[in-house]
Amino acid sequence: MFRHRTGSVTEELQLVPPSKLAIEDVSKTFQAATGKVLALDHVNLQVNEGEFVCLVGPSGCGKTTLLNIIAGLEKPDNGSVRADGKPVTSPGRDRLVMFQEPALFPWLDVFGNVLFGLKLKPNLTNKDRRDVAKYYLELVGLTRFEHANIHELSGGMKQRAALARALAPNPRVLLMDEPFAALDALTREQLYGDLQRIWKERKKTIVFVTHNVREAACLGERVLLFSPHPGRIQEEFVVDLPRPRDINSVDLAGYATKIIRSLRKFSEEQREDGR
Repeated sequence: MFRHRTGSVTEELQLVPPSKLAIEDVSKTFQAATGKVLALDHVNLQVNEGEFVCLVGPSGCGKTTLLNIIAGLEKPDNGSVRADGKPVTSPGRDRLVMFQEPALFPWLDVFGNVLFGLKLKPNLTNKDRRDVAKYYLELVGLTRFEHANIHELSGGMKQRAALARALAPNPRVLLMDEPFAALDALTREQLYGDLQRIWKERKKTIVFVTHNVREAACLGERVLLFSPHPGRIQEEFVVDLPRPRDINSVDLAGYATKIIRSLRKFSEEQREDGR
């Protein structure tokens, strides 16, 4: 598509080395109406360069809180987060977040939304930015809809546009907070395939939050099971299946069953303890 790229566009589209994340002894407490809530309790986690890690667990177990701390949107009460050895103290272009809601700007068309994240990138001309935006729209399959208004898009197309916008600044880490939760099953399955393909092509470190155990087993190289009240990493599962993975496959269902079994076991233990 882009046979005559400028040097700056070629450089912008190069694969940047994915980041390694180190979460060390992270705790976080919130003040609620009923008192203090310990959302995260001494969480430790290493995420390798280019790894796809899924965080799964019941509501209120601290998954999103941890994601926000990695993004630099919140600060831990104790502990630290490092990206390639550098402390994470604030948001940065190297770590971008994709939320459950697409959060697209309704006054901009699809192309304008993807272009928005590129406006503050240095060393790019306006033409360079447009070429980069077109590349990512093609990557997510939205070239035909680049001038569509946001209200004209389906839910799946909105999430594709949000994904293109998150990828356009070429971050080293992509943080995804239940991005497919509100979509119908067929659209989710299509996006599972798209995301696996894009992860393979663009080589990003991805941390993905979900309540859906089968989704986690389909996407993640590792699945980390969180326990609630307080939020801790209870168990780790390595998903050793070839890609692309089919969420309806028998082998994948076996991994999902193991994770669900552990989740139920831990929930029963909590009830017996009267927590």
